[in-house]
Amino acid sequence: MSKLRHSFISRRIVQPDCLFAAALFFALAFTASGRVNVSSSRAANTSMTEEKGSAKAAKSATGESRFTTLDGARIHYVNYGKGSEALVLVHGWTVNLDNWRDQGPDFAKRNRVIAIDLPGHGQSDKPQITYSMDLFARAVDAVLRDAKVKRAVLVGHSMGTPIARQFYRKHPEKTLAIVVVDGALRPFGDQAMMDRMVAGVRGPNYKETLSQMFAGMMGPNLSTEAQERIRASSLNTPQHVLVSAMEGMADSSIWGVDKINVPVLAIMAKNPFYPPDIEQSYRDVAPRLDFQMWEGVGHFIMMEKPKQFNEAVLAFLNKKKLMKK
Repeated sequence: MSKLRHSFISRRIVQPDCLFAAALFFALAFTASGRVNVSSSRAANTSMTEEKGSAKAAKSATGESRFTTLDGARIHYVNYGKGSEALVLVHGWTVNLDNWRDQGPDFAKRNRVIAIDLPGHGQSDKPQITYSMDLFARAVDAVLRDAKVKRAVLVGHSMGTPIARQFYRKHPEKTLAIVVVDGALRPFGDQAMMDRMVAGVRGPNYKETLSQMFAGMMGPNLSTEAQERIRASSLNTPQHVLVSAMEGMADSSIWGVDKINVPVLAIMAKNPFYPPDIEQSYRDVAPRLDFQMWEGVGHFIMMEKPKQFNEAVLAFLNKKKLMKK
């Protein structure tokens, strides 16, 4: 990343780019190929809402849109197929299940698939509550119980990774494996750094901050249409949700050194802000780790390289002999 680009981002958003990315997306956001010069007015003019994006995903292939409840609030999910085991797709911060539109139908050729709109996102309800990683994990469990799924492989993108890990802590007997998609198993920033990040999205100009941040996540092969869908879902997520969810990611209690004793596949986007020992730090938490670092992609790997991503996940399932029909 050039010094000029670094200086530009530092002026346009609340924190410098490396601080911003490390604190929120754990050094995942600003790839060398990301675009940064996207005005807030352009992002604000994006008309597609998160609900429309989720609805499109619901219409894909044989996916069926369903709702269940948790603590009186509705949770939306899309189901593909039948069976007591499923691939469960968990999206990241401020987006929705539409991010998985290239995975659901493809994965469903092999196994049952469930894509979830986390509480506060997509077509799920958005009450004024605390959006912790524990709440999200409870939402995943509520969906599995409603769908009568006994065991699952959790595929978590970005914030979906600590959610998958929290689900595993609560329900190891229900967790067959975890797929990490450019997400974190260990923190890359201290509490003060995360506190500054929370402050950045709590203010009145939070949409401009979001616009600049998401612009930096777009990889070189991500279509314009996909970029607009990502921006739309981000900008339409209520501020109380995104602030609380970020506070949930900043909670030190979710970043323990407790082990994940099921198979884990990590597919990461190469980033200059990763610590050099990232693979080993992940392996310390997940001894049964398969680690892949992909070059030339941005944060939304599954949207930018869907064919290669799907093949990698299916190869992992076959290698570990998981959920074979």
